[in-house]
Parts: sequence; structure tokens; C-alpha cells
Amino acid sequence: MRTAAQAWWFAAARLIVAVLIGLILGALLHSPWAGVACALAAYLAWQLIVLARVDWWLHHRSVSEPPETGGVWGRVISQIVRLHRRKRFHKERFVQLMRQLRLSTAALPNGVVILDAQREIVWFNRMAGRLLGLRPTVDLGLRIENLLREPQFTRYLAKGDFANPVVIRRSSPKESYLSLQLVPYGEGEQLLLATDVSRQMRLEAVRRDFVANASHELRSPLTVISGYLETLSQDPALDAELGSPVAEMRRQAQRMTAIIHDLLELSRLEETDERVGGEPLDMAALMAILRKDVLARPSHPREVRVRVDSDAALVGKESEIHSALANLVDNAAKYTPPEGSVEMCWWVDAEGGHFAVTDTGIGIPPEHIPRLTERFYRVDPGRSRATGGSGLGLAIVKHVLQRHGAELEVQSTPGQGSTFTCHFPPERVRIADESLLHG
Repeated sequence: MRTAAQAWWFAAARLIVAVLIGLILGALLHSPWAGVACALAAYLAWQLIVLARVDWWLHHRSVSEPPETGGVWGRVISQIVRLHRRKRFHKERFVQLMRQLRLSTAALPNGVVILDAQREIVWFNRMAGRLLGLRPTVDLGLRIENLLREPQFTRYLAKGDFANPVVIRRSSPKESYLSLQLVPYGEGEQLLLATDVSRQMRLEAVRRDFVANASHELRSPLTVISGYLETLSQDPALDAELGSPVAEMRRQAQRMTAIIHDLLELSRLEETDERVGGEPLDMAALMAILRKDVLARPSHPREVRVRVDSDAALVGKESEIHSALANLVDNAAKYTPPEGSVEMCWWVDAEGGHFAVTDTGIGIPPEHIPRLTERFYRVDPGRSRATGGSGLGLAIVKHVLQRHGAELEVQSTPGQGSTFTCHFPPERVRIADESLLHG
């Protein structure tokens, strides 16, 4: 195979030879320039013939072999052959990858839906079609929210926070629970991942029923035990050496009673995720009650402040709101030393109503904050048990806020204190002058 320079030198040499032959023949015929013109015309005709052969081969290369020619045309043809082979190789590889992709996505236990920037369906795998009831030829190009009209999924899309999945309940063709999560990628495109979590939800329901039933069954025996222990502790004939063990048994019985009470409350809250209504609550009066409860503790922070920046009322279920806020304030008081301080604050802005509890306690390491609302999760198990906590308070707070459309924000610095803030949506705020809420 000649190099590019050799091919061009060979083409130039052939042209020069053709011109010399035409010049010699023209000289013999006493017309040298006519001979050169005839030689150039013949050379051009030959090039056109080669070009026609190459053009025909390009249009029929799937059934024809490349023409045998040398020089520059030979190099051009060899380059075309190499490009064609490379293209065919990449095409075959792409087809193979697509086949593997289709087979792998078809074998996935999860549904996958590709959405464009307008959330229109571009493609989905077989499992997504089965879980979401999508039809391959009919639903392509339709917006996903027009096909999945579940209220939870609609709120999930409107919220715009896709860090965690949303679980929806579907009743057709049979009752099932699906976990849906959007994963953004590219330039506005999104992946919708669907997982059948029916088994997990059924197990969770069994667990909740067991906890509720066990708590109900344990409450009566504990009430009896606590009563006898209280009577025994007040008996003047009780041996002095038994006073301390009996007092400790009373404390542990009270702690178990508190845990059972929290378990029953949590089970009640977990029965449904439906939003609750309620009535306007006087936040100033509620915070005054919470402050009084903290000061009534045997050990409490030196300073407990209340700051009310708005006379707006919070619309909610009083028992649940009181339980959630009391848990936050109680936690702040437990983990703040006697020389520290706790402050409660209520304010309203364009984003809604906000209740915050700030303490100067021990603080929380950052790695623990995402798991604080898990039931029985403890940052410091030893210290938590010493303070008598059940480990369920923040789980109750989370469920109460969910039922009121609110969110919990936690900010903390180890050794300096923590701030727990409840953010309630604007529709939960009842204010005399609505202009204060909207700007």
C-alpha cells in the first residue's frame, strides 16, 4: 500500500507521462498543442470512468466488491472501506448493547420510565408497564401525571424534592403499594423508578398491629404494678434497705408506662397518612403552657424564654400539635444543663408559620441528624436512658407534622446546642391581616 505522498507522486508522474506522449504525437503530426489537449482529454476521461466505477460501488457496496484501481483513487477507496468496516463494527456493537439493555431492563425487578423535560413518557420497561399499567404504543408521549393521578404522587411532583421516594396505594387490578422516585439526569430529563413494596407495607402493618396490641395488653399489668409499688413505697413499715430498690422499680415502671403511652400514640398516628383539619390554636397560650411544664420539672434549664413574633393562630388538631411541640421542648430541656437556656419562638412569613425550639445543650453530631426521627433511635443510648426518654418522641413529631403538611428542620452544633424548627404551610396559618402572610 502506497503512502499518501507516493500516491500523489505516482498520479503526477502519470499525468506528466500522458502530457509527454501527447506532445510527441502532436509533434509528429505537426500540431504539438493538439496532441497535448488530446492526451489531457483522454486522461480526464479515464478519471471520469474511475469516478463512475467508484460511485456505482458506493451505491452497491453491500453486494459488490470495491473496484481495483491504484494511485489516489485506490487510497480513497481503501479509506472508504476502512470507514465502512468501522461504522459496521460500531453499529453491530451498538445493536448488541441495545439488545443487552433491553434484556437487562426487562429482567429488572423495578420499573423504569424515561421522561423528557416536560415529563412526557419516552420509554419504559416491561416491569414499569405492569406496575403502572402503561401501554407501549398508546401511552408514549403522554405526561406521567396524566396517567398516575394518585394524590400523593401529585404532591410529590409539586413539591420538587425527589431525594426520597413516595409510596402510593393502588387498588386495581389488585391492592398494592408502589414506591416511586424521580431521578433527574441530562438536560431536564428524569428517570421514574417504580418498586413494588406491598410485602414491606403488609409487614409494617403487622408490626404496627402487634405493637399496638402488645402495648394495650401491657398497660393494665403495668398500672397494677405501679399502684402496688406506690403503696409499698409509702408504707412506713417498709424496711429502709428496700426503700431504694422500690424507688428504682417505681421509676422503671413509670418509664415503661411512658414508652407504652408513646407507642400507642405513634400507632394511632401511623394508622393513616391523611391530612387532618383542626381549629385555630392560640400559640402564645400554648407556648406559655409548655414553658410552665418545663419549669415544673425537678431539673430544668436556668432560663426558659418564649418569643411570640406574631399573633397568628395555627390551624391544627390541638392534641397532636401539643404532643409534638411538647416532645420538642421536653427534649431540649432534657439535654440542656441547669446553667443553660431554652427558647421557644413562633413567627409567620410568606412561607407559612414557624415554631422553633433552641437550646444550649450538648448538641448533635451531623451524622446522627438524618436518623433522629426513627423510632427508638438514640444518639447516646446511655444518656438517653438516664434521662428517661422513650426514644419515640421525635418519631411522634414527624408523624404529627406529616399529618399537618409540615416539615421538621434540625440544626445543631456539638457542644453548643440545637434548634428544631417546625415549618407549617401558609394554609395552616390563620391571621387577621392576610397581607402580613403574603408579603
